[in-house]
Amino acid sequence: MDLELIIKFLPGLYTIFHFFSLIAAVHAGLTVRTSQGAVAWAVSLVAFPPLALPLYLVFGRNKFNGYIEALREINTRNKNSLVKLLSPILKHKITLPETKLGYFDKLTRFPGSRNNSIELLIDGAETFNAIFNAIDKADKYILIEFFTVHNDETGNRLKHHLITKAEAGVKIFFLYDEFGSRKLSSQYIVEMRRAGINIRPFWTTQGIRNRFQLNFRNHRKIVVVDGWVAFIGGHNIGDEYLGLPPAASGHWRDTHVRIKGPAVQSIQLAFTEDWYWSAQNKPDIELVSEPARTGNMDAIVLPSGPASRLEVSSLMFVQLINMAKKRLWIASPYFVPNQAVSAALQLAALRGVKIRIMLPLKPDHLLVYLASYSYLYQMSLPNIRFFRYEYGFMHQKVILVDDDLALVGTANIDNRSFYLNFEIGILVHNTLFARDVEKMLEDDFLNCRESGIKDYENKSWFFKLGVRLSHLFAPIL
Repeated sequence: MDLELIIKFLPGLYTIFHFFSLIAAVHAGLTVRTSQGAVAWAVSLVAFPPLALPLYLVFGRNKFNGYIEALREINTRNKNSLVKLLSPILKHKITLPETKLGYFDKLTRFPGSRNNSIELLIDGAETFNAIFNAIDKADKYILIEFFTVHNDETGNRLKHHLITKAEAGVKIFFLYDEFGSRKLSSQYIVEMRRAGINIRPFWTTQGIRNRFQLNFRNHRKIVVVDGWVAFIGGHNIGDEYLGLPPAASGHWRDTHVRIKGPAVQSIQLAFTEDWYWSAQNKPDIELVSEPARTGNMDAIVLPSGPASRLEVSSLMFVQLINMAKKRLWIASPYFVPNQAVSAALQLAALRGVKIRIMLPLKPDHLLVYLASYSYLYQMSLPNIRFFRYEYGFMHQKVILVDDDLALVGTANIDNRSFYLNFEIGILVHNTLFARDVEKMLEDDFLNCRESGIKDYENKSWFFKLGVRLSHLFAPIL
């Protein structure tokens, strides 16, 4: 009888789904940031209403609500307290017209600064050792923010170091993304809180307008110790970032940076804004920073996210590509560029820039991996070469422009980083740092094999079908 009732009401249910899917398709056409994304959602909603409508309600949002309003509120209540955090940078602010960082301080409100020291940290062992050593030296406070935190050996090492410092009186503020760290056990969090560590999720579902969305994530990886040193880059907290199980691909290739100098204050401000959104209050500490004692590098911190008025991440990549005169090397685990980035790469190749794009050979996210193959045709130009990293999984997010400009951070070349994730990176204008990045990437290219159109053409028809289908959904991946 129940089955008969279900069959009886199926046409009516489908009609209801179809009606609301049509409304959602119109909403997507009016609100989704990119025309490709609007078309992808609209086609899905019209063709597959029962499947696409629930997905659109959860993932179809394109603007994060409430974040900017919350920051305005704290600035009003505390007489522009967040803005004042930038004041230590101003005496080191870059003002000379010859700097290559001048455009980027207009893209983001954070100024570029001199007197920084930035060092590459290659792979997990070097990165985690540097972070844990810095934590052990903490005297006043630690700010820490990660997309993914696992309750495994690496996660427990971090917990041990933090609890030791908390018991010694160091104030610790810890943010994690609730989606990226969804497997983190409550016991892990309870142990930290018992030790006096203020740990909380970033809470992207906070507020009525955000309640049912799962689209926005805080993908930043930040550690700051006492304002004198900061770390950002591609590593999360987990054994796989050391190439240990559950990393199915074995070796995990990633890059972090250690930062000293005025740029640390920009990172502290980015963290403070995220903390205020989550906790609705500021960390109860006095944030300090100082110039690097031996540093002479020009740098600018570039936070981006779905609460920004401009599409900072996408514009940042476009500008870097446009600035290239001789060469452009890109390392990204995901390559699903939007139309603006694709056009900028094609134009750079046509004007003679030698472009190398390094991607992983082994997939991490299958749909994004398949979609990347569809761009081989668009990028089939004499000056563009693709390489597939063979020695494990390549997860770093690094760009080298000519001989003096390099970016290291958390943003991938995909629509999620362009429009949906909170990201952070540091752009460094310095020949010596660029030379270190060049050497690092040259070593990586030795572990790659060149890819191209033939790579796609030699695949099975089933693989090609997956590529074409994935390309259709690339704007919403």
